[in-house]
Amino acid sequence: MNRLRLAALIPLLVVLGGCNFVVMAPAGDIAAQQRDLIVISTVLMLLIIVPVMALTVFFAWRYRAANKEATYKPDWDHSTGLELVIWAAPLLIIICLGAITWMGTHLLDPYRKLDRIAAGKPVPETVKPLEVEVVALDWKWLFIYPEQGIATVNELAAPVDRPIHFRITASSVMNSFYIPALAGMIYAMPAMQTRLHAVINHPGRYTGFSANYSGAGFSGMRFSFLGLSDGDFEGWVAKAKEAGGTLDRAAYLELERPSENVPVRFFASAEAKLFDAIRNLCVQPGKMCMSEMMAHDAKGGLGLAGIHNTLPLTYDKTTRRGAVFGDEPRYIASICTTEEAEAMMAQAPADTTPRNLTPMRGLGLPLPLFSPRGTPSLSQLAVPSRPSNS
Repeated sequence: MNRLRLAALIPLLVVLGGCNFVVMAPAGDIAAQQRDLIVISTVLMLLIIVPVMALTVFFAWRYRAANKEATYKPDWDHSTGLELVIWAAPLLIIICLGAITWMGTHLLDPYRKLDRIAAGKPVPETVKPLEVEVVALDWKWLFIYPEQGIATVNELAAPVDRPIHFRITASSVMNSFYIPALAGMIYAMPAMQTRLHAVINHPGRYTGFSANYSGAGFSGMRFSFLGLSDGDFEGWVAKAKEAGGTLDRAAYLELERPSENVPVRFFASAEAKLFDAIRNLCVQPGKMCMSEMMAHDAKGGLGLAGIHNTLPLTYDKTTRRGAVFGDEPRYIASICTTEEAEAMMAQAPADTTPRNLTPMRGLGLPLPLFSPRGTPSLSQLAVPSRPSNS
């Protein structure tokens, strides 16, 4: 009877044929390399798992109590050959896994620029990567194309075999940007920027989503990714330009408000440096950008006068931004105008590398009393005075 019940369950396996194994059949070179890494790692681990499971069953059957013909050696306790097999095989597999993981970690680094668009096809020197700025909102995705001057909501497109450079941030809570057919998942965090380099090799419509729970509308936070030919991509851009509308700061603040199951939307133009303002949390007029705040802090800060350099928040119900000084939430007011802040962000380098890896020391704060070995102590350094408030 039990065998008949198990046999009756076999037809249900046909239902699994409708599953989309996109991770194992991707359309982008980066995702394909990640697929290969998964397969190779799994096979290497199975080289240990399968023999161990098989030998467990074999020994249990071979040396069962009812088998009187099995060899019985109660005084046996060591075999050099067996010890070599038991320890050498797993050690070699661990070494192989470590080497593959190390190489994969560096070769598939999302911040690393692509050197190929497919196996055996290097990136042509004349091809420039497509720049896309990604913003995770509640609960939708905003894509800004700075070169094309357009912006879209919940729809992303890119030409086939052209490298794509994503700059990713978030408006409020942490999310994750993930297109399984294209590349691996990477986080989207407010006040920070992450990067992803990828390429799509086959035309088609694919699904992207957030893999991080972010509230009530999380399940509907999906978007379409279109892999298009060069001509079709130009037509898609023209379609966006015909839609009309401008994504400026006012339009963004309205779009930023939480909403669920948002349909695809196009903007014919997007304000320059809007992404930098989003990343620096200063889209609201008069709010100090994080880059401006860090520049002041690097020079010693604003002193006690900075405590009063705040303005009340007019919209804070869901974004919960600012700090509470008194009976209402407030934010730090900007000293620069919007134009001056944009000019400052335009002069900032796109990529920065630390010049000195020794512990950092703020200009307005002394070193701690107990410094790490190799760093100067308080007695060896003169503590700079804070700037005057006058």
